[in-house]
Amino acid sequence: MNFIIRLLITAISAFLLSKILSGVHFDSFGATIIFAIVLGLLNLVVKPVLSILSLPITILTLGLFSFVINALIIMLAAYVMGSMQVDGFWWALLFSILLSLVTSAFSTIFESND
Repeated sequence: MNFIIRLLITAISAFLLSKILSGVHFDSFGATIIFAIVLGLLNLVVKPVLSILSLPITILTLGLFSFVINALIIMLAAYVMGSMQVDGFWWALLFSILLSLVTSAFSTIFESND
């Protein structure tokens, strides 16, 4: 049940952010649910590989390069999905930062501690 709640929180957050940010576009709310699933899969499979490969530069930048990795994951999700469009790297970076913040805020409100 927690997985479904996190999936819906991510989808709702992405949908709201796409209405605020002019550089991120979804075709429909259903596309944001698919985006949440694709993002979860990419975070499960691709992100650990990128994090390990970029460990030296992440250490040199004191962890700030992890924002770049998150933006690359967002751009990869947009590439995989036909119903999402990101207008550039900077929009993906801003979207990934805001998505993390909004999802975290919603998760603290709606998820139970069971």
